[in-house]
Amino acid sequence: MLRISNTVELGDWEIEIDQIRAQGAGGQNVNKVASAVHLRFDIPRSSLPPFYKERLLALSDQRISKEGVVVIKAQSFRTLEQNRADALERLRELIREAVKQRKVRRPTKPTRASQRRRVDAKTRKGKTKALRGKVKP
Repeated sequence: MLRISNTVELGDWEIEIDQIRAQGAGGQNVNKVASAVHLRFDIPRSSLPPFYKERLLALSDQRISKEGVVVIKAQSFRTLEQNRADALERLRELIREAVKQRKVRRPTKPTRASQRRRVDAKTRKGKTKALRGKVKP
């Protein structure tokens, strides 16, 4: 069971974890030990609440395919157990971030005084640059 929040849990049957060989350097051991993990999670077929599914499918994340399957590859650690725990934690964080409420941005305007200060600074800078010309004999 993967606990997402107090009310939402994912069953083990919903998450498919495959062992694969890790990429990259690692000496002789990397070629014979399958310690990396491929985690697959099908969003539409899951038992998540509809709100969670909508938010996850609306994400523009490269880990989510067009069919709504989340694929996470974990190969940071040397052991299979640590990589499995890392993949599950990354899935948990992805789901939590998707359903987090965002603050509504309220557009603001610069104050009249700040606009005046900006224009005055530009004028002063322009005068300074104008004085840099060649000196007339």
